Amino acid sequence: MSVKLHIKKGDMVYVNAGDNKGQSGRVLKVLVASQRAIVEGLNLVSKHTKPNAANPQGGIVKQEAPIHISNLQPLDPQTGKATRIGRKRNADGKLVRYSKKSGEEIK
Repeated sequence: MSVKLHIKKGDMVYVNAGDNKGQSGRVLKVLVASQRAIVEGLNLVSKHTKPNAANPQGGIVKQEAPIHISNLQPLDPQTGKATRIGRKRNADGKLVRYSKKSGEEIK
């Protein structure tokens, strides 16, 4: 059984712990099994690559590494600050995520 996560692909998130604490970015990918997310431009690591068609020279490439979702918080669409989220049914009867700070729906 998979756990319902508070972060989705495309969300703007704030990092509240770790080396990138205080920074924010867009979620590129969510790894549900390991409860981690890859955030654009954050948690960069050096990866050694062999020469290939895409990178004929090979060498060291900087790329994003996954961050545990417990260290990420969605940003409030109204204020741009970190917030917790809740779930409620909208007028159509569809379950939507909303910001606990402003009460605004998170798209």
